This record gives sequence, C-alpha cells and structure tokens, in this order.
Amino acid sequence: MNICIVRHGETDWNNMGKWQGREDIPLNIKGVYQAGKCGLALQKRKWSAVFSSPLSRAKQTADIIAHINEISPVREESGLIERDYGKASGLTPEERKKLFPDGKYESVGGVEDWETVKDRVYNAVLNCARKSDGGDIIIVSHGAAINSLLAHLSNHEIGSGKTILKNGCLNMLEYTNGVLKIVFYNKSADEVDL
Repeated sequence: MNICIVRHGETDWNNMGKWQGREDIPLNIKGVYQAGKCGLALQKRKWSAVFSSPLSRAKQTADIIAHINEISPVREESGLIERDYGKASGLTPEERKKLFPDGKYESVGGVEDWETVKDRVYNAVLNCARKSDGGDIIIVSHGAAINSLLAHLSNHEIGSGKTILKNGCLNMLEYTNGVLKIVFYNKSADEVDL
C-alpha cells in the first residue's frame, strides 16, 4: 500500500517563521490554496482514507483534501500531532537566535525530545496503515513530526536538521509487510505525477 503524508498548508505563523508546536493556529489564505492544490494532485489516485493530526491547521488541510477526493470522514490520529516546543513555541527566528545562541532551546523546558517525537509519529503512521484495510491512505501532519519520520526511515540522510519541508508538500511512503520505505519526499503538488 501507499501512504501519502502531507504537511499542512501555510499559517500566518509559518509566514513569520514562528515555531507553532502544539499552538492551534489556523491556515491562512495561502494555506487554504495549498491544501486545495494537494487535493487536486491527489485525485489522480484512489485513496481509501484520510487521517489527520488533531490541530486545526492539519484538520483544515485534511478536510479540504478529503472533500476534493470525496472521502469521509477524516479520521483524527493524536500521534500525528506536532512536536511540543514548550516555552520556545511562538518564537521567531530572531527571538530564538537571541535567546538560544547555542541553538539549545531544549533548556527552556517542556520541549519534546526527538526520540519521543520519532517513536510517536512512526507508531501513529503504522497505526493508520493498520486501520486502512490495505487501501492507499493520506495522512496530514506537521513539519517537525514528518521530518522525524523521514530521518528515521532514511537513517538520518534526510529529515530533521537536513530538510526544510514546504507547506503543502507531499511525501510518499510504501508500506509492505510491516516495513515503511520512502518513495519521494518534499514535493509540491505541481511536482508530483501520481
């Protein structure tokens, strides 16, 4: 089976470079447009289900994709939620650089460590695959969450610390005999031919 993991569309905080973490920020106009483009690109294939993080920016993206592809309902999967950035959430790049010149923002407390994020997201994706009855599925999640999975699956060749995922990007995985494999990653809706 195939699993397309979509990063949610843009929010105003994305546009400002702020870390969103668990903050529940909605899509902006550009983000709604990106979600629509993803939905149209995904029409080229038959999908059995759409799963989403519970945060509104992911749910809005998933709802738009599901509507275009006539899939209902969108299923929430709590393990797909974004990394918790604790007190570093909401900071702009300039604020992060000023407060954490060494890049060690974990010291502020409440920041979810990478191993926890990776394990949570990996298990959530496997859980979605098991719920799909073998049909191809769409998953909508977040930048750090998806990057942790890509890093794990690629033995850290891509993903966390190496790949800046575009809002509304598509990442395709193949799931065979309990094993996930990356087919492609970080492609815009215009770059894929499903």
